[in-house]
Amino acid sequence: MKRKNIYTLIIAATTLFVAFGTTTAQVNYLDQVSVENQTVSKKAGTTNIGMDVNLNNLKLNKNDMLIITPVIVSGQNEVELEPIAVKGTLRNKVLERPFEWKGKTHLAMPAENQLVRRNGTNQSLNYNATLPYADWQRDAQLLLRTEVVGCADCSEAQPDKLISQKILPDKFIPDYRMPYIVPEVEEVKARSETFSAHLNYIVGRHDLLPNFQNNAAELAKVDKIVQELKKDPDLTITDFTISGYASPEDTKERNLLLSQRRAESFARYMENKYGYTRNQFKVEWFGEDWNGLRKAVVASNLINKDAIVDIIDNVPDFDARDARLIALDNGQTYNRLLHDFYPPLRRNDYNIAFISRPFNVEEAKEIIKTRPKLLSLNEMYLVAKTYPEDSPQYKKAFDIACKTFPDAEVACINAAVGELREDNVDDALQHLQKCPDSPAAMNLMGVVYAKKGDTARAKQFFDKAIQAGNADARHNAEQLQQYMDDNM
Repeated sequence: MKRKNIYTLIIAATTLFVAFGTTTAQVNYLDQVSVENQTVSKKAGTTNIGMDVNLNNLKLNKNDMLIITPVIVSGQNEVELEPIAVKGTLRNKVLERPFEWKGKTHLAMPAENQLVRRNGTNQSLNYNATLPYADWQRDAQLLLRTEVVGCADCSEAQPDKLISQKILPDKFIPDYRMPYIVPEVEEVKARSETFSAHLNYIVGRHDLLPNFQNNAAELAKVDKIVQELKKDPDLTITDFTISGYASPEDTKERNLLLSQRRAESFARYMENKYGYTRNQFKVEWFGEDWNGLRKAVVASNLINKDAIVDIIDNVPDFDARDARLIALDNGQTYNRLLHDFYPPLRRNDYNIAFISRPFNVEEAKEIIKTRPKLLSLNEMYLVAKTYPEDSPQYKKAFDIACKTFPDAEVACINAAVGELREDNVDDALQHLQKCPDSPAAMNLMGVVYAKKGDTARAKQFFDKAIQAGNADARHNAEQLQQYMDDNM
């Protein structure tokens, strides 16, 4: 009877050894596991991880269980994903037993993440997991972390295995197309400059007296300007436009006639002085210069300037305006206007038109520094192209072009391109608002609002530019969409 009990104990111990034998963790099972078809993507604020875990070469002890945990890690940030359980055949049978014992392993992962290893057969597990996206994941690695369970109350970790050095690409940076426009060649560079001559006349008269009051000094200024233009080998004077203006005292009709006669008198002086023919002069007159008065008053420190501006803006009859100004504060304001503000309004403006000769690039590089108006937009463009595109000189050439020709569409667009390339979006916007109907400007407006973070308006402008036939806008719309997808 005693011998029988001894045999029973031996058999029981053998059964327990088989069921809960010691681990064979000396073997690094991860060396026998490989990952295929790995995908990591970001969409709508979620990072999606997919892979096939290939177990074909895994020789798992039948009593072992391999817990594989994918880990996303970057610096101090770490997230363990849903683990995988690969069970040896005997370990699987033990875990399936219905009764409990101390240290029994309970697997919480879903059934699709569990697999019984049949050594010598081809097996793989398709793994998928998701986690909320965070910016640190752009620099994160994907590791496999394992634990080998070989008995009911013991476990042993094995070294992590690097699967991917960088799971996600860097943030998408749009590469917007915003090319400079090549200006057309200007065959004839017709230019003009306007100057003012504040000449004095005897009250009610229009005869130009060179020695009356300050006329000699004013005519000396005129002579200096005309002579410099005449002697300039780079240009040829073609014609003059003489404009006459009067101050508001006296009646509207008499002031209009006075401004006409004084303009004609100044034109005759220019004709006789410099030997130009009469058909080279155009004479025009405008009478009382209320616009000039308004600008001067607005810029002044007059206490009641708002009342003066209100009279100018809301009293349509010129003579009635003058009467209302006289009535202000018993004539004190009017006397100030009469002595300080009216004299500069009595003037002749003269516009000198000329043709500038063509310049080669080396000449233009010097001319642009001092007399850019003599150049064409095309010549300025060629000057810019002599410098590296990222140089200050390159951008400055386009800035000068826009300042010189502020109403030229191509100048405004090229200046906007320069500002956008330096991320000066508000400055670019100011240039583009001057040419809202240009398809190229619409495309650049899309870039402006994209850089401002207003993707809805950016898309609207790109769509308008596409409809208007701008070739770069389609590319930019695609770049914007890719940026939006990457930042959802």
